[in-house]
Amino acid sequence: MTATMRAATFRLPGTIRIESKPIPEIGPNDALVRVTTTTICGTDVHILKREYPVADGLTIGHELVGVIERLGSAVEGYEVGQRVIAGAITPSGQSNASLSGFASQCGCGARHGWKAMGGWRFGNTIDGTQADYVRVPDAAANLAVIPDGLTDEQVLMCPDIMSTGFSGAESGEVKIGDMVAVFAQGPIGLCATVGARLRGASKIIVVDGMPERLAMARRLGADETLDPASPSLIDDILALTDGRGVDVSIEALGTQATFEASLRVLRPGGTLSSLGVYSQDLKIPLDAFAAGLGDHTIRTTLCPGGKERMRRLMDVLAAGRADLRPLVTHRFKLDEIEAAYELFAARRDGVLKVAITP
Repeated sequence: MTATMRAATFRLPGTIRIESKPIPEIGPNDALVRVTTTTICGTDVHILKREYPVADGLTIGHELVGVIERLGSAVEGYEVGQRVIAGAITPSGQSNASLSGFASQCGCGARHGWKAMGGWRFGNTIDGTQADYVRVPDAAANLAVIPDGLTDEQVLMCPDIMSTGFSGAESGEVKIGDMVAVFAQGPIGLCATVGARLRGASKIIVVDGMPERLAMARRLGADETLDPASPSLIDDILALTDGRGVDVSIEALGTQATFEASLRVLRPGGTLSSLGVYSQDLKIPLDAFAAGLGDHTIRTTLCPGGKERMRRLMDVLAAGRADLRPLVTHRFKLDEIEAAYELFAARRDGVLKVAITP
């Protein structure tokens, strides 16, 4: 008799419901992890709304905190019973992309239509983490052991939100004394704010239309908070930089309006670090782009994954350099996940992130 588990499964035409599925089998390079905490991402909502295509019957979710239940025969350096996380992006560690320093693009190439989501497998091309158990591929490249003393909720942001948000500041190459603008203060934008502070920004200006998110941004290190609906938004940001423009702008929403505003507030030679996932073609205004002569840099980033990335992020938390527990605003059991999706998708009740515990 096949052992079964509960899983949050995507079903056409566009629902997510709890179903019974077989506990995954593992290969020699895999690990079976019992999920102790996971969460819902904005990308999961895009899947629910059929704005991002996945296979009917797929288990959703890509943010994992759990305990090793079983190890493949070729996996060394780990023990059953260890508490671990795995990144939302699970590179093989051996692909051309991995060896070239772009592990997030692992699996991306001509055979895959150059789709720039190569390393994203959980809840995209394989069953994900909103379940009792999950198979972690290439476990030796992806499992990171949780340091003693850190709770599930302390490390819950590491697999995706913290890694993505911090990468906004890293790709923007924020330097000591830089002035930074962050557009949108959802969970990723908030982590970009924290990342900019850790990298030494002297002034962080954040833009969001929800007062509770602006309050959280202040709590996490923002210096100035602005409303995107203000007709003087660009002028206000320029005034806060004494007319020079920001050194780095981080776009964390994925819309034409925020992308364009991020470009308009840059100083000559500044960097636009784009974290947003865009659903339509972008247009670059001629004046904002200085007709291509402004020495601007535009950088895009897919969430860095792999065990070394996860180790570094957890070390930041263990050292007390950042505390992202305030981002977990609501808690649900796995059996309540449909209600969790409804709350999260509607952005009700001040929700930022939800903790899902099987």
